[in-house]
Parts: sequence; structure tokens; C-alpha cells
Amino acid sequence: MRPDRRLWLNAAAHLLVDGLCAATVFGRLGGSADLPALILLYNTLAFSTQCLVGLAADRLKHDRTAAAVSMLCIVTGYALPVPGWLRVGLIGLGNSMFHVSGGRMTLLESRGKAWPLGVFVAPGSVGLTLGTVWPGLGCAFAALLALCAVLSLLLPEAEADAEGGREGASLLIPVLLTLAVAVRAVGGSAVSFPWKTGAQSALLLTGFVFAGKLLGGFLSDRIGARKTAWISILPAAVLIAFCASWAAPSLLGQLALNLTMPVTLWLIWRAMPDAPGLAFGLTASALWPGMITGQLMTLTGPALWICVLFSFGFGLWAIMYAERRL
Repeated sequence: MRPDRRLWLNAAAHLLVDGLCAATVFGRLGGSADLPALILLYNTLAFSTQCLVGLAADRLKHDRTAAAVSMLCIVTGYALPVPGWLRVGLIGLGNSMFHVSGGRMTLLESRGKAWPLGVFVAPGSVGLTLGTVWPGLGCAFAALLALCAVLSLLLPEAEADAEGGREGASLLIPVLLTLAVAVRAVGGSAVSFPWKTGAQSALLLTGFVFAGKLLGGFLSDRIGARKTAWISILPAAVLIAFCASWAAPSLLGQLALNLTMPVTLWLIWRAMPDAPGLAFGLTASALWPGMITGQLMTLTGPALWICVLFSFGFGLWAIMYAERRL
């Protein structure tokens, strides 16, 4: 298959991976008394291990095999009658391995463009919502994901494009961008949306998040990372900080905010082109502690506004700094 076909396969698998993981947690484990602890364990394994998995992936360089194994781990975790903690271990580590291997293949075959990253990452949010709202879809997700695992093994290994990256840059840039992801997640997660109730609003929000992630890469390739950051982060900060109580501006804020996801990933990779797995894994590893910190906050009024504006502003500054030096 051509690289573009691999990208669409990985994008579809991303939806199925996140959908099946959510269906496993809220379906297979939904009645467990230990559900809060199991959710915490799952998210920790799925997010925080990606930097370590990325290091291993950059050394081993067997992405199609890793992707297939990760999908089958998740299918196994859903299908087999195993203890809850083992089920969570299979889907959590499988999720981490899939994101890194799929992200690594996407970066290696991106031809120096950001749009493939948006295509790959965007469907995950759709799968997560579908699996959470309708965990009964798990059987269909499992069957389709097993098929994707077989197709993944039929594809040739990804090879780095000549246009893929530059010679690399100071380690300060990936460190700064990774920190920006964590800080921005704090501000974004500290805000609650009172209008978000029921399946309809969850699906609506997911649609705007999906659109933001998908369009961000195309917009960056068209007008550049710096302009994309300016026209996304500033409106997002205002809309999310001051308009969270209303659905329409909140949705627009989420779309704007998610425009920067593929941009940040692309900039980190440009700073460390010889380590695409680590570059992809760093952002997810930083996202989870930032989200937890934001969700534990109980800020309201001016304190919340300052938190959101500062966190988003820091993210904007980090992108500006990185783009000037790459």
C-alpha cells in the first residue's frame, strides 16, 4: 500500500483503539467497585508510558509489528474474561504502544508536512466519545480492530522521508514545548462546561474537537505554525476563560484550541527528527499530569480566568519561541 493508505488505516485504527478502550472501561468494567482506581491506572498506563515506549520504538523500528501487537492486546483485553487490573493493563499498554507506533509512522512519512498528524490524531476523540457513550459498540470495535491488525502486518515498514526533519535543535525546544502541553492542559481542564450534559452535547463537543485537530495541520502547512498559533490560542483563551457557560462560544473555543495539537507535535519532531517515537510520546506523557492537575483545581471567577489565560499564553509563547529557532 502507498503511504497515504497507511495513514488512513492508522487513522481508522486510532478511532477503534480509543473506542474499544473506552468501551472496555465503561462496559466490561462498568460495574466494578474499583472503577475509579481502574480508570486512573488505565490513563496512567495509556498516557504516561508513551515517552518510554517512544524511546524503545526509535531503537527497535518495527512499527507495523508494534501497531498490530498493540491492537491485538486491546482486543484481548476486551474479549477475554480476565481480572480487572489485567484487563486494564492490556488495554492501557496497548493504547500507549499503538499511539507511539502509529504516530511514528505518520511522522516518518509526513514529507515534512503537519497535515498527516492532524489526520492521524483527530479520530481518537471520536472513538473515545463513542466508546464512552455507547460501550455496547465494543464487539464491533473489537472485530474491526482485529482486521486492522492484520492489514497493518501487510504494510511495509515506514522509512524516513528526505524532507522529514532538519538536523535537530537545542533540547530546550522539545522540553519547552512539552512543558507547554502540560501547562495548557492545566488551564483547559480547570474549566467546567455546565451545558455539557447527555450524549448529544458530548457528541457535539467531540465534533468540534475533531475538526480542530484535523484542520490544524492543514492550516499550519498553509500559513505557518506561528500564524496558526496566534489565530487559535488567543481566541481559545478568551472563549474558554470567559464564555464556558454558553455552548456556542465554548465549542468555538475548543475548535480553536485543538488547532494547535498537530502544530505542537510537528514542532517537537522538527527539533528532534532522529527520535520520532519519543517526539510523539512526549506530548501525551505531559498531557496526563496536566489534565489531572487541572481537574483537581476548584478555581472560579478571576482566579480561573488568570489560570486559563496564563496557561494558554505560555503555550503561545513556547510555539513562537520554537518556530523562530527551527
